[in-house]
Amino acid sequence: MSVFWRQNRSWIAPALFLMPGAVLFGIVIIMASVETIWISFFDWDGVGVKTWVGLANYLELLGDPQFYVSLKNNLIWLAVFMLAPPIGLALALLLNQPVRGMRVLKSLFFVPLVLASVTVGVVFTWFYDPTFGLIALVFSAFGATAPALLSNEHLVTFAVVFAALWPQIAFCLVLFLAGLNNLSEDLIGAGRVDGARGLAMLRHIILPQLREVSFIALAVTVIGALRSFDMVAVMTSGGPFGSSQVLAYQMYEQSIFSYRFGYGAAIATVLFAMMAAFIAWYLHTLLKPEQEGA
Repeated sequence: MSVFWRQNRSWIAPALFLMPGAVLFGIVIIMASVETIWISFFDWDGVGVKTWVGLANYLELLGDPQFYVSLKNNLIWLAVFMLAPPIGLALALLLNQPVRGMRVLKSLFFVPLVLASVTVGVVFTWFYDPTFGLIALVFSAFGATAPALLSNEHLVTFAVVFAALWPQIAFCLVLFLAGLNNLSEDLIGAGRVDGARGLAMLRHIILPQLREVSFIALAVTVIGALRSFDMVAVMTSGGPFGSSQVLAYQMYEQSIFSYRFGYGAAIATVLFAMMAAFIAWYLHTLLKPEQEGA
């Protein structure tokens, strides 16, 4: 046994350390995903006997107006969330300056990151209140009446997504601050010798070194936009009249409240396919330079 261990410990030791996480990932993620796809082919209330319906849930999904509303809202989330990486980068560049008191300012920008999504949702629900919220005070100062953003079916999605954008910007800020702290001083010094200043320094010296961090920020932002659920649940519960629902919340509502687990699983499968397509593109784009370099 000892001989076998000495000959193979180069791969056995890492395998033993990776095995608990791999088993947990396989059970919680892989098996759950496969089970969800399988359930999407059934009509099931979550308790009784499953009835095979084939693609009926997906065909119903294509004719469901609420599905297209939820899909449109997910795309709105995605478009607005794309503001997080550039804003986070701009704030990181600002906060990375060696100015006295900057640590205190950094801690203030980190606050949204440590708050739970439920807390952020409750705070912004108060903020948007048209009678006594902060937005009402601002409008009243100019003699105007504040709009009821969370009750307006045309504005509610934007109100919720901008509330969720606040902690997402803070997350991107932390990523870019970490990247800025790992920049090569030699490259920066060489750029200064060549006369690079301002935007030229940022474009040709700083941003190329932040490529990996930018990809991580982009990936987390896109996935966060697609799986958006908690802010919708806390602030609007999908209302008014389903106008703020996203795919994740529609899946939850159909499964838990309507007892249509098969239909909810079909929505989850569509959302999973969207995420899988993005992750495939992301990995291809991220690994392509390494493959070309090899």
